[in-house]
Amino acid sequence: MAAGAGAAALGVTAVLASGLMNAASAADTVTPTGIVLGVGATESQRAVSWYSSAGTAQVVEVAPTSRLVNGEFPADAVTFPATIAANSVNGGYNGHATIDGLKEDIAYSYRVGTEGGWSTTYSFKTQDFEGDFDFLFYGDPQIGSSGNVAKDGAGWADTLNVSLAANPNAELLVSGGDQTETANTETQWDAFLASDKLRQYPWAATIGNHDVGGKAYEQHFWTPNTDRSAPFYNGSTTTRSGGDYWYMYKDVLFIDLNSNAYANGSDEAHIGYVTDVVKAHGADAKYTVLVYHHSIYSPASHANDADNQKRRQDFPTAFSRLGVDLVLQGHDHSYSRSYAIKNGQKAHPDEQPGANEVAEGPGGVIYVTANSASGSKYYDLTAPNTTKDPNYGPDPLNPNSHWANSVENQEHVRTYVKVEVRKNKLVVENIRSGTCAAPNAAVELGQESWCGPNSGATAAQPVGSTVDKVVINPYRGNGHSISASVPTPAAAEAGWLQQTTEGATGTLTLTALS
Repeated sequence: MAAGAGAAALGVTAVLASGLMNAASAADTVTPTGIVLGVGATESQRAVSWYSSAGTAQVVEVAPTSRLVNGEFPADAVTFPATIAANSVNGGYNGHATIDGLKEDIAYSYRVGTEGGWSTTYSFKTQDFEGDFDFLFYGDPQIGSSGNVAKDGAGWADTLNVSLAANPNAELLVSGGDQTETANTETQWDAFLASDKLRQYPWAATIGNHDVGGKAYEQHFWTPNTDRSAPFYNGSTTTRSGGDYWYMYKDVLFIDLNSNAYANGSDEAHIGYVTDVVKAHGADAKYTVLVYHHSIYSPASHANDADNQKRRQDFPTAFSRLGVDLVLQGHDHSYSRSYAIKNGQKAHPDEQPGANEVAEGPGGVIYVTANSASGSKYYDLTAPNTTKDPNYGPDPLNPNSHWANSVENQEHVRTYVKVEVRKNKLVVENIRSGTCAAPNAAVELGQESWCGPNSGATAAQPVGSTVDKVVINPYRGNGHSISASVPTPAAAEAGWLQQTTEGATGTLTLTALS
C-alpha cells in the first residue's frame, strides 16, 4: 500500500461513521486531471489516482451521495490523505489515495484535490460484499495504435459505454494490458482516461508491453499488495513500470502479473509469487483468477513468439497445481478460449470445439485471450505452425485451430469479455461492442480489408450479440473443497505438497506432486 494511503486506511470505519476528519486547505492552486478509480485490496476499498499541477498536500473527500445537498459535500465528509509525488516523466505530480471502510450497497460521491482546487465530483456504488457478481474484461485498447488517437479513443469510449449500459451492475473492469500505444505519451493517456466510466467503476490495471517502457503507467495507477522487486520488472525499476499484485474481491482471488518480465528467472519468480499468495489466501477464496498481458495460447500473430513459447513451457503446470480456475490475457488482439488445460496438455481429449459447458476436472484451467476493445488494431488468426513451435500444433478435432483452443475468433469488430461469478460456476462470454461501422479505427482507416464473421463473408452481427459463451464448472473434489497444489521448498524436495489448510469457504486440498 502506498505511503500515506495505509495510514489513511487505519481506523477508517470509525472515521466513516463519525465523520470527524475534515479537508485541509492549501495555499497552492491545485488542478487535478486524469482521475481514475481503481481496485483496492478488498471490496470495501477503492483506490483513486490522478495527476496534479502542484505538489501540495491533497486528499480524496468522500460522502454518501444521499448526504450531498445541491452538489455540496456535508461538513463531516470524510477525507483520505493522498501520497503526492513528482512525476519522473512529463512533468507535474501524481496523487494516489485509498478509500477504505466502505459499506455495502451504498452510492458514494468523491472528489480529489484541496480547498480552492477541487476536481469535479464523481460517484460510484458498492454492492453486496458477498455472493454472485459480474466483472468485465477488456483487451488492448492501445490508444494511438491506429495512428489516430481520436478514433482509437472514440472506439474505447464506445466499448465502455456499450458494455456498461448492458451491464450496469458490473463490479470490476479488468484490464488485459496495453492501455496506450506509447508508454509515456500523455495525449494517448488522456484519450484512454477520457470516459467518466473509469471514475465510476474500479479499473484493475494490467501492464502490457506498450505500457512497460516508461513510468507513466505507475504514475497513473496505484495497485494493492504490489511487489516491486526486481524480478517483476524487465529492466530498470527507475525508468520502467512493473510489479505483481493481488486483491480479494468477494470470494475471488485475483492475481495480476507483469508478464513483460519473463527471462532471467522472472517466470520462476512469478510462479513463486502466485504460490505464496495462494498459500496465504487461497483457502479464503472460492475461485482463483490470474491476469497478465501475454497470451500463452495465442491464436494470432503472437502465437509462436519466442517469449510466448517460453511462457507456454513455464506456466501451465504450475497453474494447474496451484488450483487456478481462469486465466485472462490480452496482447494478440483476437479472441480465443482454451479447452480445459492440465499441466500444459488438453485435460479431456473428448472435449469438443466450442462446447458451451466445460467441467475443468482436477488441475483443469481455462485460458481466455481478449480481442481489441477499441478497434485500434486487430491481428488475424494464424494457422498452427509446427516448424516454429512443434509443441503448438493443430487441434485434431479442428485442424485450423491450435490444439489448445476450443474457440478462435477474429471479425475485426470490437468486443469485450463478461465473466459471471456464481456459487458453483463461472460463465465467460465474449460480446460484440461494435460493428464494422465507426468507431472502428483499423477498419475506418483501411488497415483491414474485410470485416465480419467468416473473414467478412457474413455480415457483421449486432452490438450486444455473443461471439462465444461457456459455462465453466471448476473442480472442487467434493461439495465443499477447493483443490489446489501449493508447493513449499521442503515438501517439494520430498515430492509432496503441504498438508490440508482450513479456510472460511472450505478446504484447500493439497496433493502429491505428479
